[in-house]
Amino acid sequence: MATTREFKTEVQQLLNLMIHSLYSNRDIFLRELIANAADAIDKARFESLTTPELAREWQIRLSIDKDAKTLTISDNGIGMTEEEVVENIGTIAKSGTKAFLKMLEEQEDNKEPLPELIGQFGVGFYSAFMVASKVELVTKKAGSELPAVKWTSSGEGSYEIDADTRTEQGTTITLHLKDDAAQYLDSWKIGEIVRRYSDFIAYPIVLPTKKVNEDKTETVEDKVLNSQKAIWLRKSSEITEEEYRSFYGHLSHMGGDYLKAIHISAEGTSEFKALLFLPKEAPFNLLMPEIQKKGLQLYVRRVFITDECKELIPDYLRFVAGVVDSSDLPLNVSREILQENPQLRRIEKAVVSRVLSELRKMLENEREAYAGFFREFGRILKEGIHTDYANAEKLKDLVMYESMNTEPGKMITLEEYVTAMPESQKEIYYITGEKREAVASSPALEYFRAQGYDVLFMTDPIDDWIMQQMFQYKKKSFKSVDKGDFEVEGAEEMIKQAQEKFAKLLEFLKTTLGDSVSEVRFSARLTDSPCCLITEGNALSPHLERLFKAMHQEIPESKRILELNPKHPLIEALFKVYTANENAPELKTYAKVLFDQSLLTEGSPLPDPAAFAKEVTNLLLQGLGAGGKADSAEK
Repeated sequence: MATTREFKTEVQQLLNLMIHSLYSNRDIFLRELIANAADAIDKARFESLTTPELAREWQIRLSIDKDAKTLTISDNGIGMTEEEVVENIGTIAKSGTKAFLKMLEEQEDNKEPLPELIGQFGVGFYSAFMVASKVELVTKKAGSELPAVKWTSSGEGSYEIDADTRTEQGTTITLHLKDDAAQYLDSWKIGEIVRRYSDFIAYPIVLPTKKVNEDKTETVEDKVLNSQKAIWLRKSSEITEEEYRSFYGHLSHMGGDYLKAIHISAEGTSEFKALLFLPKEAPFNLLMPEIQKKGLQLYVRRVFITDECKELIPDYLRFVAGVVDSSDLPLNVSREILQENPQLRRIEKAVVSRVLSELRKMLENEREAYAGFFREFGRILKEGIHTDYANAEKLKDLVMYESMNTEPGKMITLEEYVTAMPESQKEIYYITGEKREAVASSPALEYFRAQGYDVLFMTDPIDDWIMQQMFQYKKKSFKSVDKGDFEVEGAEEMIKQAQEKFAKLLEFLKTTLGDSVSEVRFSARLTDSPCCLITEGNALSPHLERLFKAMHQEIPESKRILELNPKHPLIEALFKVYTANENAPELKTYAKVLFDQSLLTEGSPLPDPAAFAKEVTNLLLQGLGAGGKADSAEK
């Protein structure tokens, strides 16, 4: 007996948006349904390796009924039980639907086309409702004694589910097309879509087609619409740009342009072929691992094994899309033991080596293209410096940064930085922060600017973490300009004299600022500013602290060092006030303003912005000879 069930709330929201939103290209519904059918056959083909009775003459069949206004997509793949139908179609909680809905809702008012996003979220089946007023699905699980299942819905809040008499394994989806989707009843249109998006599908996509014979009678013959050529087994010279783009769209569900296609043909101890793609632009979900597939597709002698083989490529190259087809792995390899297979580790090593080599070539020969790539994916690539010790040096050659001596937006490599270092410079200097504008105004740069040294601006959120493993490059150590002790040749005596002369002032400032600082001292780091805040050598930078807090991570509050410029007139003036009357009430105000000023110059938030504003107002009133205080003025 048929039962009616309500869609989950998110599914209904999705259907409403998908049905009523405007799309510039509705053709992708067929791409998604064919891809699903191919996946179902892949799974059945894999199962048939150990259960031969499941094997079939694999194919995907399309059929058109112009009188009934229906388009049917059928496969003889793995099929589904009723429980799987409910789980995979009635609910889509595992598919990242929330993020997909958010994207659709944000763009709905602008009517921006977003069809290329559909495949990324596992909601490809629902694209059928862009063209269909009603969808019927009949499916039978391969190798199961359970009855077939029929699922029907018009996409309006509920679906009907019932048993069916189908006895053959596989799935058939019948679309009752909307009036404005009549073009999908034309054989030429269906053939065009298949050739464009699904030509490389390994199974024949068959469409019964009328043929006019010599005696003018009509017969119907099965016409195979796709070439079924495994593109990764072909020579690059034989592959057209359109084929590359189509296959890249299939792998990444992104469509659009890729940056570079990489063919690998390995022989010897590990025989495999691969086709990899470097993307041109980062997908919006690059930093959303919960809705992102990781790994490459794995085939063994053209038999599909898995579309998410994490063992084939490290996480820091997760933006690479592609296929690896091995000749060495056993056909009955299980997904569970893939991670333990040494052959996969050899393939991964070869894949990583080739990808990094191609990136190096791009950096040397196509500088602008590489710079664009690095802006999109650099923060991900850098992870490898911390996680892939074997390739850390190669990755250091590939990273790029803006610097104090470059114009905004222009990046240099570590090699270029080291080559430009003057002889007197012994270390690679850098500063971390949230953006160029913030780090460029840091007082900690003053000495280096005066000496003609360059300082790398590391403004990716990951840079603080990566620098814990960077250590050296070309035998040059890395030195943070706003961290730890700082020594300038010939400045020791000056610092010593200042420490002695202003010893009581330093003690007063430390007592007044209390737990806000760990130490107050003089330094040769400053040339123009009166003060700056410095982090202890092993402590977290304020930038990294803010990132952890934004992620709701509990971390101990680190104390900073307040460094003073002994040559700045403000320090001398403050000392005169202190010497005249060490209990002068304005001294504490001066100390707090000095500390807040150092926070502002490094881009850190003030603990009490309102109090700082009042104190600055009072100082302005005194400086202008107006007398009084901001508090009394408010009254």
